[in-house]
Amino acid sequence: MAYAGFWLRFVAIIIDVIVLGFAGWIIFLPFAASMRYGMRGIFMGGRPQRPEDFFPIVGMMFRLAAIRTVLNWLYFSLLESSGWQATLGKKALGLEVTDLAGRRISFGRATGRFFAKYISAIILMIGFLMAGFTEKKQALHDILAGTLVIRKL
Repeated sequence: MAYAGFWLRFVAIIIDVIVLGFAGWIIFLPFAASMRYGMRGIFMGGRPQRPEDFFPIVGMMFRLAAIRTVLNWLYFSLLESSGWQATLGKKALGLEVTDLAGRRISFGRATGRFFAKYISAIILMIGFLMAGFTEKKQALHDILAGTLVIRKL
């Protein structure tokens, strides 16, 4: 079994970020265009004058953050637990996410792996860098979820 190292996974995540960024903009634009002080308001010369004028903007930002989190969760968890066993970025590079025995992971395990990435990120991204140094090229979130990222040769 050939394990996917740090740099292959890094390129895969760049592809995934581009895909998710495009989807995020499609979701963001209607929100921003409809706001009184959003894009439409700025183009019409409107600017928030009082502190309470910022509340709708802050509320919109929280809603968008929640939508983006759910979008990212579903993207990674559904694709990595599907028959593809990979996101679009991983698929493009011939990578798959498996359990420790090389089998397809469940949606629950893929969900755990996704949220464990926050732990990998919180510790100054060291959890991600671990993929370059561990024997099976596992990042911290892979170790926590009991998964591997392999190369299909």
